[in-house]
Amino acid sequence: MVHPSALIDPGARIGANVSIGPYAIIGADVEIGDGCRIGPHAVITGPTRIGRNNTIHSHATLGNDPQDKKFAGERTELVIGDGNTIFEFTTLSRGTGDGGGVTRIGNDNWIMAYVHVAHDCIIGDHCILANNATLAGHAVLGDWVILGGFAGIHQFCKIGSHAFVGMGSLVNADVPPFVMVADKYAAPRGINAEGLKRRGFDAERIAAIKRAYRALYMSGKPLAEVREQLANGESQDVRLMLDFIERSERGLLR
Repeated sequence: MVHPSALIDPGARIGANVSIGPYAIIGADVEIGDGCRIGPHAVITGPTRIGRNNTIHSHATLGNDPQDKKFAGERTELVIGDGNTIFEFTTLSRGTGDGGGVTRIGNDNWIMAYVHVAHDCIIGDHCILANNATLAGHAVLGDWVILGGFAGIHQFCKIGSHAFVGMGSLVNADVPPFVMVADKYAAPRGINAEGLKRRGFDAERIAAIKRAYRALYMSGKPLAEVREQLANGESQDVRLMLDFIERSERGLLR
């Protein structure tokens, strides 16, 4: 299961039924869970913790030092969950000491070629990051987020669950759950209705989300008034949007 040309540090911990391809490099303080597949020439340095049944394709580089001039060699980590697919030439950096110390990837994510995830980012579950999508430091993605190819997320921005960022869009503010944004400088373009249907949202749930979107983006009301309106709703999905709005630190993309 391990090619003889692979270089594995004695300090690495490799689970059961792990395959490691030719010329892959596994550094010290790396933990790889059961059932993972590591492709040729992949480089994994530590401290990095990788869960079970992940597929990491050739030339991916995981766990390298963060690209942050303030980083001074402090111990930080990259933590990856279960069932992720990480394609060629992806780079996932460790965290920084003053940014929480951990870059964290959840479960069942699909991370395509040349994606970059910077230091201290957090990615939830079931996300799709298309080719060349880039997350700057401290960015946060909820669950079921889709980033189109070449999308760029500014540092400290948060993208809510089920949101969709179009190809080539540059995001410099927080995107609420369920919202779809597009264009070079990302602007709201409705809700991700097609994605919600595919995930089993019924017509009533989607209609409530659409009403919340219209209140937030089309009513012309001040944000404080919109928040009050959303707080009076009974939809759990709308409450998720309201909670995101109230927690936003960078401000909403509107």
